[in-house]
Amino acid sequence: MRRDLMDILACPICKKELTLTVTKEDDDEVITGNLNCAQCKEDYPIEDAIPNLLPPSLRQA
Repeated sequence: MRRDLMDILACPICKKELTLTVTKEDDDEVITGNLNCAQCKEDYPIEDAIPNLLPPSLRQA
């Protein structure tokens, strides 16, 4: 996921701003990490540079 996507990403539940936590990064690309919504208290994982913004009830385990 490119860092500049943070300007347009929003929580899929409440549409509020997300906070990025990076675990692994390559140049300007986030490889693994987490997006967090302070309003909903939900976390959205980033794996293989792809953010999973599905609501928790629709994610596969």
